[in-house]
Parts: sequence; structure tokens; C-alpha cells
Amino acid sequence: MVDKPFNIQSETNEYDAIVVGTGISGGWAAKELTENGLQTLVLERGRMVEHIEDYPTMHMDPWDFENNGQPTREEKKRQHKQARTGYTTHRAHNHFFVDDLKHPYNEDKRFDWMRGYQVGGRSIVWGRQSYRLSDYDFEANAKDGIAVDWPIRYKDLKPWYDYVEEYIGVSGENLGLPQLPDGKFLKPMELNCVEEHLQQHLSDNYYDRLLTIGRAAHITEGTKEGAGRVSCKYRNRCMRGCPYGAYFSSNSSTLPAAEQTGNMTLMPNSIVHEILYDPETQRATGVRVIDRESKKTYVYKAKVIFLCASAIGSASILMQSTSKRFPNGLGNDSGELGHNIMDHHFRVGASGKYDGFHNKYYTGRRPNGIYIPRFRNLGGNTDHEDFLRGYGYQGGASRSDWSENVRELKYGADLKEEILKPGGWSMGLTGFGETLPYHENHMYLDYDNKDEWGLPTITFDVEFKENEMAMRKDMANQAAQMLEDAGFKDVSTYDSIGAPGLGIHEMGTARMGRNPKTSVLNEHNQIHSVPNVYVTDGAAMTSSACQNPSLTYMALTARATNHAVEELKKMNL
Repeated sequence: MVDKPFNIQSETNEYDAIVVGTGISGGWAAKELTENGLQTLVLERGRMVEHIEDYPTMHMDPWDFENNGQPTREEKKRQHKQARTGYTTHRAHNHFFVDDLKHPYNEDKRFDWMRGYQVGGRSIVWGRQSYRLSDYDFEANAKDGIAVDWPIRYKDLKPWYDYVEEYIGVSGENLGLPQLPDGKFLKPMELNCVEEHLQQHLSDNYYDRLLTIGRAAHITEGTKEGAGRVSCKYRNRCMRGCPYGAYFSSNSSTLPAAEQTGNMTLMPNSIVHEILYDPETQRATGVRVIDRESKKTYVYKAKVIFLCASAIGSASILMQSTSKRFPNGLGNDSGELGHNIMDHHFRVGASGKYDGFHNKYYTGRRPNGIYIPRFRNLGGNTDHEDFLRGYGYQGGASRSDWSENVRELKYGADLKEEILKPGGWSMGLTGFGETLPYHENHMYLDYDNKDEWGLPTITFDVEFKENEMAMRKDMANQAAQMLEDAGFKDVSTYDSIGAPGLGIHEMGTARMGRNPKTSVLNEHNQIHSVPNVYVTDGAAMTSSACQNPSLTYMALTARATNHAVEELKKMNL
């Protein structure tokens, strides 16, 4: 915890830099810009959340929640879209997700948009899986003739992956795989005995796949910079906010670092809806903001602007930023703004029971699972004729409920004996697959249906297509085959695709590219035609890969802020 609250008073309307958003990308932009001496205004549309102080459920046990933590009927009505994940509306953490009635959106096709409007954004509640993209990913579009080529390669981002991992603390295991580059890791969390069994089986029987512990943004040894960040306590209550700062969040890490410089002004309750543009200088001059509570409008000016409001939020702001020069949205010369929406498709795989290791158990509640890296379409015998790209698996093994064998034992010595025995072992594998960037998967603004601040609502027209459907068949079949071959019983597959958005990995709405005619951003995350505006969140992604993307957002942000600082020194911005 920092010694004083964040500075949330604005005495001026002119700054060196403005950062829009305080999530994973916005926190990094704030840290890097302020540490380089820039007076930086950080704007967040949601409420203030202080590390530790504003985690009301962080120490609550299951019996402390009324109705086992399930939301009331009224709460369900107000979070009917947030509830589509099946877990975001539990009362342990539903206060970190938005009210759908207060923040409506529209669907031409179902899109499950999970949002967290507060300081820290979704960095408070993210899954913390942290994987690098490789040149298999950065080269894929060019190789397959899909969409546009990434303007960068792994070598461009590698030093920034190193920098970010060492700062935030990522636990994991180096594997030497070209499709999943190694990193700067803290000691890995431990596999349990059934996971080790499957790991050994894959090692002995497959040349193209292996099992490892997930690479998670959790401190497993020592401390990290920020607000007193220490090692993980294995409580697995991460989505409530971690009082130990053991996992990375903006609130416990990057924002306190920015505050300590004395160069950050943080203003919550500030809804940015327009970036202002000067046609004479061909630069952005600032942003227009609505106060969430008073609904008054303000203008703030800066030399450089970092847009980090999420893939959908950033695109919406750019689309609302119209002028004679940009009638279809700031920087939208290509017509690609708001298009190419991607999200990972998952909720497909297999599970089975294992009859063994009855004398084995585990301690703690490990906030992490296993990972089986991508093994499809990497060349040679790994190539699949029915689909492009690939997928990885996440999952884990555990013992079932302690009381599964005592339902018929109501009392007495038999009950005492049986209730001390845990249930059997089971294991699940869930695939996470790459979604291709389709131009027709897009969002647009509805000016006929406005929110309470008078701003247009967003409409989604997004769907999974043939390539994803073909991939899912293989995802289910291979999961079942691996489990069956390893001796698991009662193996069953499942496929509950849901809709885009469920992966909470929205990407692609302002993609990077080499050509201003086909992309919004250049190789440094600058808008091609407005170089003092950088977009470094999921909007920038040119393809989705199959790995969790947040680590890449952080690396892109750190790289872009370094570029912006150098360009400011050269007076190019």
C-alpha cells in the first residue's frame, strides 16, 4: 500500500501524457510514462478501488455469504449478461463486474461482453495465465493469406516480454518449445500426482505434446515491486482482490509505482468519449470527458495519448471521435476500425476418472492449472487438413467431494470412518482455440439507443465460423484420446461453445499492420495517420493466437511507451 491515496485532484487541464483506462495495459502505460518523467493524467470511467482497502470479500469464508453467495433475483436482473459466464456474478466478486442495465449494449448476434468498470479494470479479476506469442503466431496471417501481416516479429517483442515478466512475477517452467517461447520465470507451482501421471504418459507416448504447470502471474518466491507484494498464500480467492498482492494487478503493482513518481494524476469516474484532433498539426490535442456522477463535460490536453480502454472500449472512443478529416472515426482511413473482432473459443474438451493414488492428496488451493501447449499445424505430421492454426489445453486434476460415499451413512462409527476419506480422482482438459480475424465480425455504434450519459451504445455482430467449428472436433477428440490412453475411465467429451466474449479475450478492433490502407496501427501501436495516439490493449491484435493474450498487451504497452518517450525527446510528437 502506498503511503498516501492516489492524487485524484486535477488542478490543470494540460499534461504531457494522457492514459485512458487503468486495467492491465493502462496501468503499464501509467507506470512507464511517469517513470520517464512525464506528467501523466490517468482517466478511468469507473469508481476508485484502492488496493486492500476496497476488497470487501477478501477474507470471507463460504459460510459468510448468504444463500451460498448466489445473487438475489434483483441482482440477477441487473447482471443478466455478466452472468453468462456462469461465475462472474457470485457475490464474492460480482461488485467488480458491471450493472448491465446501467451499461447496456446490443447484439445482432450474441456476444458475451464481460466488463469491470473500476480503477484496475479487469486486472483485479483476470485469470493470470501468462504466455508469450511466438513467430508461429506473428507469421501466421502472412503464411496462410489471412487478413493482414503483423508488422512485428517475436524478436521485436522478446526484450519487452523479459522486462514485463521480471517486473510482474510469472511462475512457470521453461520448455524449449518454439511455439511457446521460454521466459523469465519464478519457480513453478507443483503438479499433483494425477497430473504428474498424465505428464509422464504424454512424455512417454507422444513426440509432439507435453504437459506443464500453467504460467501464472503469481509470485511464488520472494517479493516484487509495488504495494508490498509477497508470495502467493494458495487461498485461491484471487477474483476478490488479493491483499498480499501475490498476483499481478494494476492496483497492487503498476499504479502504485506510477504514484510513487509524483507524476501521476488519477481521475476515476471520468468517461472519455472523444479524442480531439487538430487538422493543421495532424495531431490529437486531448480528450473530452464526461464526469460519471455529475455528467459535466471537461476537456484535457496532452502531447501524447495512450488509449487502453479495452478492445471494445478503445474502438468505441475512436469511432465517436469524428471530424471532417475522419468522418468514420479517428484514424479510420482503412475502414477496419471496429472490425476483425476475435475471442478465443473454448468450453470444449474431455474429462475422466482415475482409479488410483487413493493414499495421495494435496495441500492448499493452488490458483493455477496445467497447460498442454499447442501441437497442431506446426509443420510435418502435426498439420491438420480440416482447419488452420491450433489450440492448447488448460485444466487439472482434483479429488471429489469428501462426502460422496456417505450419503447412506446417516450416523455412527461408519459415518465417522467414511467422512475422513476424500472422493475419487478426476481430471479435465479444456481446449482454448485460436479464432481467425474475419472482417465481417464487427461492432458498430447505435446513436438511436444511448446510455444515461447520452453516448451511443455498442452493437455486436460477431460469430465463430467454419474453421473454429472444425477445430473444436479435434479439441474434444484429442483430449479424450490422451485421457483414455493414460488409463482414465468413464471419459466423456463435451462441447458447450456459447458465444464470442465468453473467453473475455476481446481483440482486433484497431489492428496493427504494415499498410495504412488495411490497418489502423503501425508497428509501434501508433495510429498511422495520428502518430501521437497509441492504442496498446487488445484492440491492437492482428491475430489472436491460442495463448492467453494479456502478457502480450503488457509487452506491447511497455514497448510503445518507450517509443513515445523517445519520439517526444526528438520533438516528433
